Formats: sequence, structure tokens, C-alpha cells
Amino acid sequence: MAQASAVAQAAMMDELMKSSPPVFRPRPGELVEGNVVYKGKNKILVDLNGVTTGIISGRELRDSFNTFRELQEGMEVAALVLEEENDEGLVVLSLRMASQKKAWERFHTLVDQDETMKFTAQEANKGGLISNIDGIRAFLPVSQLSPLNYPRVNNADAGEIINRLGKFVGHTFTVKVVTMDEEAGKIVVSEREAMSEERAKALEGLKIGEVKDGLVSGLVKFGLFVTFEGLEGLVHISEIAWGHVKNPAEHAKMGDQVTVKVIGIDGDKLSLSIKQLTKDPWEEVAERYPVGKKVSGSIVRFADYGAFVRLEKDINGLVHLSEIAHSKVTDPSEALTIGQKIDAQVINIDVDERRIGLSIKALQPIDEATLKRIQAEQAADDAKKAEAAEPKEAADGEEEKPKAKKKADEVEEGGEKE
Repeated sequence: MAQASAVAQAAMMDELMKSSPPVFRPRPGELVEGNVVYKGKNKILVDLNGVTTGIISGRELRDSFNTFRELQEGMEVAALVLEEENDEGLVVLSLRMASQKKAWERFHTLVDQDETMKFTAQEANKGGLISNIDGIRAFLPVSQLSPLNYPRVNNADAGEIINRLGKFVGHTFTVKVVTMDEEAGKIVVSEREAMSEERAKALEGLKIGEVKDGLVSGLVKFGLFVTFEGLEGLVHISEIAWGHVKNPAEHAKMGDQVTVKVIGIDGDKLSLSIKQLTKDPWEEVAERYPVGKKVSGSIVRFADYGAFVRLEKDINGLVHLSEIAHSKVTDPSEALTIGQKIDAQVINIDVDERRIGLSIKALQPIDEATLKRIQAEQAADDAKKAEAAEPKEAADGEEEKPKAKKKADEVEEGGEKE
């Protein structure tokens, strides 16, 4: 009888064990779910399956989803187990680490599906922009910024780069995850990659000769960078205007709207032109400046070989050193000044090379004294040339003498043999 009773009790126990819920034993690193039973200023208590209670407090309450702010008593919440039990017998949980785990899972999904995400810059250094996503350091390098946002500065000035990048703190970018390092808790993202498909489509349809409206995205010594439709091209300094351009910054500033013409495509490198959208002033210059015509202009710059005179917008002429005055001039700044108004005569023109030769002295009369001085200077120059030539002639003569003697000897020897 007693034996039968024991067997029945054992069977009942087995039945109860089968029907009872599995034993809940939270392990560190696991993601668990429970219901909020208490929410305080800096902590919440979570009921875990009616078996035990978890606590989330301090920095572990803060995540990128602002979960703590939205939570109310009775709501379900997911958290990561940090400790099985603290001194108060509570399971230590973390919203922050749960979000971090979810973030890593999301990053992997984004990479697998080749999708984009949002990146809000929180810091800037000379290497790029930084954000913290639930303890994961996200880095957007300078080189991975889109053409529109890339900080183009002369001489790679680190101070200016940081200044430009600092303006992006708080700005949200659309990026792609390009590398992940879970052990180090870091990811690298790219705005350029996020725009690569758009850029590829824009490049595919782009043709030389097309005219585009864009924004000035960079000012450098050698030209202007202009962005349009997700692309960026260079307007070389020689393509900014028909006349001489000394400083691109004098013709545009960052953010200016400009119209450009596509003049070259090499892979994803684009060559653009602003000046080719206007008529070349040199097309009619030969008609306006025939040889012999008297013209007026102002001195705009000096060179070792003469002075440049502005005749009209984008049209300059050159007064060679030898055409400045009847007397010898070795430095144009000794006879002329920048901004000085002068009259000159056109003495030659080359439309293909875009050159107009001018002469100031051609309009100046030569009096008797000046004529004598010029003749004296010419005579002195001729004398110097003659002196320089004499030693060479003498040397050539000395070389000829041995040759003549050798030839005479050969003739004499030949005669003896006969």
C-alpha cells in the first residue's frame, strides 16, 4: 500500500514538473524581457517572469532610443543582463547595453543589405567627425565626406580643416557602414559610399558639353570646385574667365551658385568651365586692334620682360622692355607704375596665341639729342659684340696653322715618294 502511494506521488511530481514553466536563470550577456513594476528618478525595477526582479540604474538607463524617458509602469522592456545577482538579490540589467547589442545587429543587417543609416556628428577632429551610438564609436573620416561637404583648403591647413568640420557638429548625414570592429567597439561610416549609386547614375548620363547649375564647394589656388547632382568637378583657374585670373577667390566664394559647362570626363573626375559659357572676346580683337592703331590703357602688372596693359575687360597687351622708352630699360617698374594710364601703339597681334604687342616709345618723338644717344648706345653694343667675337676668331686661326703645316708636310712627303 505504502509502495503504491509512493509511486503515485512520484508520477504526480513528474507531471507537475512537465507542466510547470522552465526554470528562469538569467545569464550575463543575455537579452531578457520583463515588465516595469517601478520607475523612479534614476532607476527602474523589472519583473522577470514572476521569478525574480531586475534593476536598471545610473548610466545603464541611457540609450540612443531614449527608452527610459518613454517607459511607464506596466510596460514591457528588453534589457541585457550584467550580473546574475547584486548584494540586494536583484538581477543587474542595462538598457544601454541592450541597445548596443541591438545596434550591432542593426549594423550587420545594414551591411548585409547594403542600406544607409543616419549619423549625427557629436565631435570633430582633423581626421573627421565622431558620434557615439550606445557606446559604439562611429567615425566619419574627412576622405569619406561627400564632395559638397569635403573641406577643401589650401596647403591642407589643419586648423582650417578643423574649423570647417566643427560647423558640422549637430548635423545629420546619410551614411553607409564600411567597416566594423566589435571588439574595439568601433565602426567607420562613409557619406561618399551612401551617395555612390546616385553619383554613378549621374555620371552615366553626363555628357561633355552639357551645362549645369551648381554650388561652389571649394576654393583653392588652382581653381574652383563645383558640385551638382551629387557630383563634383574642377573649374581650373584657366577656365574661370577669358582674362588673366590671379586669385580664384576674387571671382567666387563658398556656396555661390554658378553655371558651368562640362568640358572633360575622366572616370569620376570632371573638368568644368565658366568662361566657355561666354563669348571669347578675342574673336573680334583683331578688328578692334589693328597694327598701327593708337590705344589707351592702364598698367596692371609687371614681368621680367615688360609690362602688361589692360585695354578692356579680359584683354591685355604687352609692352616689351625694348618698347617702353627710347633709352635702355632693364626693369619696367623703374619707368612705369601699376595703375598708370598710358598711350601706346599696336605693333603686332597674334589671335591664336592671344597676344597684342604694344609700343610706348613708338608714340614718343625722337629729338636730335635722343637720336645721338641711341646711336652711341648702338655703337657701344656693336663694339662689345665685336670684341667678344675677336678672341674666338683668333683661336680658330691658331687651330688652322697646325692643320696647314701638317698638310704641307704630307704633300712634301708625297713628293719625295714619287
